[in-house]
Amino acid sequence: MFSFLNRLVTWWNGQTIGTQLMTWRKGTKVGEDDAGNTYYQAEDGKRRWVIFNGEAEASRVSPDWHGWLHHTWDEPPTDRPVMHKPWEKPHLPNLTGTAQAYAPAGSIRRTAPEERRDYEAWTPE
Repeated sequence: MFSFLNRLVTWWNGQTIGTQLMTWRKGTKVGEDDAGNTYYQAEDGKRRWVIFNGEAEASRVSPDWHGWLHHTWDEPPTDRPVMHKPWEKPHLPNLTGTAQAYAPAGSIRRTAPEERRDYEAWTPE
């Protein structure tokens, strides 16, 4: 029962019941990305959306699919792959708040004490 209520009113745990019903009624599956997110569009092609595989976090949408979602180009990356430059790095989601988030030298978030040698806490006199 809790799972049904959770899906009825929350969007961050995957799709809501309303999104699922709309996807069944009017959605046409266009493709999936490497993260397992599934992309849909309305039958007339005017509306596009994504059903996240796991947490709904916008930074988990790759730049290729982001361009298609926002009508920057008409063809999805499954039909017409975006050409990438050799210097481009692979897409990463926003890691803020996770264990993989960047912590600069001297940060108290560094785990090893030898990595925090240059940090001195300020104390009032």
